[in-house]
Amino acid sequence: MGIGKSPTFSTLIVLLLLNSTFADAAEIRVIQGIAIKEAFLELAPQFEKETGHKITTTWVAFADILKRLIAGEQFDIVISAARMVDDLTKQNNIVAGSRVDLASSGIGVAVKSGWTKPDISTPDAFKRTVLAAKSIAYSSGASGAYLIDLFQRMGIAEEIKAKSKQIPPATPIGAVVASGEAEIGFQQVSELIAFPGVDLVGPLPTEIQRYTVFSAAIPANSRQPDAAKALMTFLSSAAAAPAYKKMGMEPGAR
Repeated sequence: MGIGKSPTFSTLIVLLLLNSTFADAAEIRVIQGIAIKEAFLELAPQFEKETGHKITTTWVAFADILKRLIAGEQFDIVISAARMVDDLTKQNNIVAGSRVDLASSGIGVAVKSGWTKPDISTPDAFKRTVLAAKSIAYSSGASGAYLIDLFQRMGIAEEIKAKSKQIPPATPIGAVVASGEAEIGFQQVSELIAFPGVDLVGPLPTEIQRYTVFSAAIPANSRQPDAAKALMTFLSSAAAAPAYKKMGMEPGAR
């Protein structure tokens, strides 16, 4: 992205570069899950080109973010569900007040590419689809925990128990659906929308939807806090919004 093509980002970068703190290029170590991966992969090179900073990213399951930060592993930015960021802040693993909300994503439903898309237009239609499905897969993350509760509230938990499978953190739901192991799969829309071999049926009906806010924050042991702040500012700027929207997310917090 050239400077002349993005006035918002250009203005931001110029202001940052006027500050002597940003005179030297830095390596920014980021740890995050895959919820905003596609958007991040689009945005990171733009930031690197404009600032000279280098971004090194470690992709892990959200549960592993918690373990690695608590263990004292060094990173400059953590990107995770806002709730986890807040928990880590309470444990003094995150710098208080450093949280920046990047985007929010709802839970989506996917089927194997080419398969007939079931009706999930209303809560009742969604319930019928789940009951009719031969096999169901959902994540071990926040969306999976919500679905377990949702199925309980709908009164169908026991009826679908034998055909439901909670997938380990290291395995994308998209992979399970694309292989045909599960007829329908549930995960964040942003993690399903571009996954090869699957078609996104759509988000859950509004009445039963659950949104997760994904945030960035600075770990207490960051070695490049100023460069990290610059990256977080860009990731939460208006210039970054189209990348999130492309992945079915809403910029900022809902």
